[in-house]
Amino acid sequence: MKNYPVFDKVSPQLLQPMPYEYKGKEINVCIETEEFTCLCPWTGLPDFAYIAINYTPDKTVIELKSLKMYFQSYRNVGIVHESAVNSILNDLVKAANPKTMTIEMEFGIRGGIITTVFAQYAKNKKRITSGG
Repeated sequence: MKNYPVFDKVSPQLLQPMPYEYKGKEINVCIETEEFTCLCPWTGLPDFAYIAINYTPDKTVIELKSLKMYFQSYRNVGIVHESAVNSILNDLVKAANPKTMTIEMEFGIRGGIITTVFAQYAKNKKRITSGG
């Protein structure tokens, strides 16, 4: 049986950019998964989230297996929802240097509350904005 890595901290070095073969051609890449988990920093209980990433690549795209491994690095990390979305956005922008990127995370119901957190980046603005 193969041993898979267990992470105790977020590992952005796992993200691998790949060359975008059609530089200059504007496209939108949409990546979605329901397999994101992290821990509540106060209780240690798991938080589950649906995540949607939309971006316009410039010169590189994110390799999907590396993205999945990066997401797995959150599994044993205590982090609040707002910090998770901003951390992911910052790491993906650093790795891929896209023209634009948005990330939306919908966290599963906890105490009768569903939390959706949204953050975006635009290269020409050079800043990240977020909302919830």
